[in-house]
Formats: sequence, structure tokens, C-alpha cells
Amino acid sequence: MAKETQFVEQIANIDENFPQWYTDVVLKTKLVDYGPVKGTMVIRPYGYAVWENIQKEMNARFHKRGVENAYFPLLIPMSYFTKEAEHVEGFAPEVAVVTHAGGEELAEPLAIRPTSETIIGTMMSKWVQSYRDLPLKINQWCNVMRWEKTTRPFLRTSEFLWQEGHTAHASEEEAKDETMAMLEIYKEFAENCLAIPVLTGRKTEKERFAGAVATYTMEAMMHDGKSLQAGTSHYLGQNFSTAFDIKYLGNEGVLQTAYTTSWGVSTRLIGAIIMTHGDERGLVFPPVVAPIQCVIVPIAARKPGVVEACEALKTQLENAGIRVTLDNSDNSPGWKFNEWEMKGVPVRIELGPRDIEAGKMLCARRDTLEKVEMPLESAVDGVKALLDSVQKGLLEKARKHRDERIVYADDIAGILAGVEAGNFVKAGWCGCRECEDKVKEETGATSRVFAEGESAETCAICGKKAEHVIVFARAY
Repeated sequence: MAKETQFVEQIANIDENFPQWYTDVVLKTKLVDYGPVKGTMVIRPYGYAVWENIQKEMNARFHKRGVENAYFPLLIPMSYFTKEAEHVEGFAPEVAVVTHAGGEELAEPLAIRPTSETIIGTMMSKWVQSYRDLPLKINQWCNVMRWEKTTRPFLRTSEFLWQEGHTAHASEEEAKDETMAMLEIYKEFAENCLAIPVLTGRKTEKERFAGAVATYTMEAMMHDGKSLQAGTSHYLGQNFSTAFDIKYLGNEGVLQTAYTTSWGVSTRLIGAIIMTHGDERGLVFPPVVAPIQCVIVPIAARKPGVVEACEALKTQLENAGIRVTLDNSDNSPGWKFNEWEMKGVPVRIELGPRDIEAGKMLCARRDTLEKVEMPLESAVDGVKALLDSVQKGLLEKARKHRDERIVYADDIAGILAGVEAGNFVKAGWCGCRECEDKVKEETGATSRVFAEGESAETCAICGKKAEHVIVFARAY
């Protein structure tokens, strides 16, 4: 019995102590464990399976866009960073540096990549010679290191996994189009695969990526009303191509400087899934990226024919491309229900002697906890339809949650009240950095994204004429 109570011990109340709930869930469902170095995490198989599904979905979208995968070195000469002044200044506090190797001091210190614009820019300068070499579109799946002081698994760790795409183009227009196209791909992926609605648009100059001309973001609302920057796409203009000499001979025989972009998402997306869809019982995975989409739990497993029927059903679902597992452990059905609910499996099938005799199965959906009976003979179609319904239901629920918590404010007191209540707050802004800084100082909120297409008469901070409407929120 001790074994049964070990897993189902209480997790923190999601509404009363959200940070502790998050920690409890990621550890008890075996998504991650803490690494031996402070600020690092070990992604366990159940968590890594989510990342693999994200990679699969993303790669399909990248390839359609003409992007090819490659890999670049982890260690980058420090001299590369000094070529783009704003970039090195922006990343200096987070860079980890190797100074010794093989028992000797290195002639030049090597940075452990915090991002790869510098080394990829260097290689592009070798590969791009003619307009025929453009556009060049490369992505890499890799690890990066940013020496964070405050960490939390998936959301902010010293080492994490991500993809970073880098492109070079012959024209400014083409590079800007690529920047926006990747932002749209991220948005479509977030909504259709992760079931997370996002706000997309441009970041302010203060929040812009170091070295970029413009940064575009997708911002997602978590359960507690805070924002999570879930992905970014950067228009780099000619900043890096000038610094790293990415030049090409145009079709008129004139040497020209290329325009570049970069864009990325990380394992932070797994944290976004957890904090968007999770509930008092634990994880809730959207079916598209769930490690396991369906679990079969035998009822009265010792009775003749039950396990065999469950195994046959598992094979049938597997052959149809459904990620399914059969829990044939000796734990009680109730314990299994709790375990798989906490692990967020979208659909649970209960199958016992009476069900088999009646030619049916009982299916429980994780998002609403509703149970429905389905004919065994149409199990594949039934489970696929149920998974599709769960996927759509999660997106609708998350969108409703977000839309109900977007409010407007006319002054800084209104911004404070709004974020204190766990909302995204839209407010007029004059465009001045001092006003943006004042919001952070007095409310703890930061500018997340421009609310494109919206207008306001006055700045909520200083009362002067507003140039923009900004979405302010507290953020992870």
C-alpha cells in the first residue's frame, strides 16, 4: 500500500500556490529531475518524448519553408562576440567561458554558446558568394547555456534545448517577409499543436534581442495570468552580415551585403503546456504532442480474456498510429486512474469482462474528466475522434481563459490593479523608455507586445499623447 500512496500524495493547490504546484507536477510525473550543477535539469524520458514530438511537428513546418537542419560547434571564440557590439553587451552577463583545456590556458577564451548568430554568421560569410547562394535557410536543434541566477525547470535553466533558425537573403523585403513568416509558423504551431492561444507582434526597443533591428514575439497567458514569451523571430537587418562580412556578388556584378534573420523556440514550450493546461489533478497534455495519447486500463485483469482483449486493442490502436500504452501492472485500477490523470494522458480506456461481452469500451477524457461508451469494433475511429475533440477543447478553454483576462487601463494605478488580478493589461504608451521603466518599477509588469491595430488617446503613465497600445503583464 505504501507504493500506491507514494505517487498519489497530494500536490500543492494550483490556485493557492501555483509555483509549488508546478514543481510538484514536473517532479512527480517524472518529466525532469534536478541536475548536479545548480540551475541545470535532467530531462527524463517522459519529458523528452514531448520535446521529440515538438521537434517532429516543427521540422515538418520548417522543411516546407525550405529550411535545412545543420549543426554548429558548442564553443565559440570570444573574439566573435566582440564584432557586434550590442550583441556582446546584451549577452555578457549570461555567457559561460572556457579558459583552460588539456591542462593549459587557452590562447583565446571560448564562450559556451548562449546563441549562435556569431558562429553561423562566420560560416555564412564563407558559404555565401553569389546571389545564387541565397536565400540560405539553416536551423539547428541544440543546447545553449545562459548562466541564470534564478532557475525553474523548463522555464529558465542554465542549460536548455532549443531550435535556432538563421537565414540570409538578398533583399531587406525578403528578410522581413521571412521574419514574419516564421512568427506565423510559430503561432500556428502553438495553437494547433500545443493548444495554446498566443498574442503575436513586435517587442519594444527595450525588450528587443541584442543586435536585432526588430524582435517579434508570441506571448502566452499561463494559468496564473502571467505571460510567457513562448518564441521569438528577429529581423537582424545588416547588423550581423556587416559585422561578419556576409557579402555576395549580385546579378549585376556588384558586391552587396546580405540581410539576415534568426528565430527560435525552446524547451520552455513544455513549461507553457504545463502551466496553460494543468489542473488540480496534474498535467493535461494536448494530444498532438502528448508522449502517450491513450492508456488502456484492464478491469478485473485476472479474469480470462481481459488482458488478451486489452493487448489486441493496443495493437489495433498502435497500427493506426496512436501512441498507446497498456497498464498491466499489479496496482489497483483506482491507483492507475490517479497516476495517468496526473501524467496528463488525453484518453483513458477502461476494459473489463462486461465491456468485452457487450462489445464496448469506456473512455475517459482527461480535459473534462467525462466518460463515454464506445463500440469496440470502431475503437480506432472513436479514439481518434475523441483525441481531436480533446485537442480542440483545450484550445477553446485556454482562449476563453485568456480573453476573459485581457483588460484595459487608463493610468498606472489601473495597470497595477490589472496585473495584481492576474490579467494582461492593454494601455496607451507614448513610446518613451522612462514610462516603460516606470511601469516595471511600480507594478512589476513589463511590456510584452505591441497591440497592433489598436489606438489610445493618452499614455497611461505620463498622460501625454499615446503613440501605441502596449500589452503589459507580469512574466516568467
